[in-house]
Amino acid sequence: MTIVSSIKQAHDSVFATLENITGDWFLGLAARLVFSSVLLVFFVNSAMTKVGSGFPDMFIPSVGAYAQIVPHVAEAAGYDPSQIAVFPWKLIVLAGTYAEFALPIMLLIGLFTRFTALSLIGFIVVMSVVDVTLHNLDPKSVGFVFDRAQDAIIADQRLLWVFPLVYLVLKGAGPVSVDGVLLSRRG
Repeated sequence: MTIVSSIKQAHDSVFATLENITGDWFLGLAARLVFSSVLLVFFVNSAMTKVGSGFPDMFIPSVGAYAQIVPHVAEAAGYDPSQIAVFPWKLIVLAGTYAEFALPIMLLIGLFTRFTALSLIGFIVVMSVVDVTLHNLDPKSVGFVFDRAQDAIIADQRLLWVFPLVYLVLKGAGPVSVDGVLLSRRG
């Protein structure tokens, strides 16, 4: 046996063992934990700035929600939500506010994971478009893929945010999730 074939055999043995140990449970759990450890608190804190405090105000989007999500509409209405049309603006603000609370939590526990991850990708895309077009981010903050800087809010950070979500859309949460428990009970 040559040195090259020995190295190849050792390589194959090590990585086959690693694949067997991690099975189908590890990557889905890891993708959910990575995304959640970086962004769960960010999204929940952001959502908290969009609602009032106490009951029932904690379920009602505040003026801040309109100012953050549709700033041009809020400004045109004099920052008075009662002057904002239900369709489409109030529906957009309601959906965005509730999604910002619910989707990251659903992803963490692995509930409807593929749909949740796809929804979060859409949410991040919309959030990025709003940041660029309505909040007028400067070109340095927007960045560009394959440029020499790695600190752009949109092109760099949000691309990394989306990667674990793409994995979850394609492969699902795996057995260590609410989805996995529901599937095992059904089967």
